[in-house]
Amino acid sequence: MIAEATPWRALMALALTMGIAPNAFWRLSLREWRALARPQTDRLPRAGLNTLMQQFPDDPHGRP
Repeated sequence: MIAEATPWRALMALALTMGIAPNAFWRLSLREWRALARPQTDRLPRAGLNTLMQQFPDDPHGRP
């Protein structure tokens, strides 16, 4: 048997365990998938998110 270049079954199984539906999986860009699949330790901590939210608050009227 020839080895698969991209392990699609394993990637789909991982996506399903993460709660990502197949149709959503296939719509992801490679960059989005890599961000989702990377270890949790690389994620922005809550304190960092709060700091960014204070520095760059959303406009209540949706203006940039």
